Amino acid sequence: MYRYNQLAEELDATEDFRVLQRLQIKNQYHDFQPDLTNIRKGLYIDVETTGLNHEQDEIIELAMIPFRFTRDGQLLDLGSAFDQLQEPKKAISAEITTLTGISNEMVQGKKIDHDLVHRIVSDVDIVIAHNAGFDRKFVEMTWPVFEKKSWGCSQKDISWSKEGVAGSKLEYIAVHYGFFYDAHRAETDCRAGLEILSRDLPKSGEKALKALLESARKPVFRICAEKAPFQSKDILKGRGYRWNDGANGQPKAWYIDCSEDDQEAELAYLKTEIYTNSDTFIPVKRITAFERYSNRI
Repeated sequence: MYRYNQLAEELDATEDFRVLQRLQIKNQYHDFQPDLTNIRKGLYIDVETTGLNHEQDEIIELAMIPFRFTRDGQLLDLGSAFDQLQEPKKAISAEITTLTGISNEMVQGKKIDHDLVHRIVSDVDIVIAHNAGFDRKFVEMTWPVFEKKSWGCSQKDISWSKEGVAGSKLEYIAVHYGFFYDAHRAETDCRAGLEILSRDLPKSGEKALKALLESARKPVFRICAEKAPFQSKDILKGRGYRWNDGANGQPKAWYIDCSEDDQEAELAYLKTEIYTNSDTFIPVKRITAFERYSNRI
């Protein structure tokens, strides 16, 4: 191994090569003993499913890795990994098998232990996933215990572009940090995500987990431009607004999520540039980590 490491260092030194190392499985990140009152419990999860629609498709694999961390974002250690398969009501398509590596034969007769899932999730302070807007909607459909937890997203709650990382997919970030792994199996994705959270961010130098926690702790404010004039749709879209078609029971409107500091300026913009009547009521919803990424907003 020493010889390989030496060769890798020599190649890297030429600046004409970039060597990637396979993700090393580890359960201990720091062995110092912080004040017990400063320690929190987290859970990194990943699901593989039969499709993208959480109301129609099913979970076929759930992986969860508990971890301990300090309030200031220092990853301490990992607990035992949970990784179970489940046979869906409908057969897994060839496309999903290609994507996830999970076949119908692998899940035959398999069922996720619901009681064990509840016990693992019940005492954690935060649940984290990469693209939490996907995973959270699926797991909440099956296990309501996830609804009671605050959530963070290692893809969205860290400004990867500002840190000089052009892509936010897990595999792309891993390459930026110099490692690779066998992607699209749930437990391996969890371990890769936790490894990334343990690293320093490229530009700011702070721990990735610290940046995620700071983002998760801040509420966002969803501003809905209800009944905005039709001719303003391209303007709103160009400003970063997204369209909600009302199918989820929420207002049929263009909306944007803002920080607390930015919401007043955004409301002023809508009243002066979009609506002709400055007295128009514009709904604003405060969203915390307990609702963020769920289907409940």
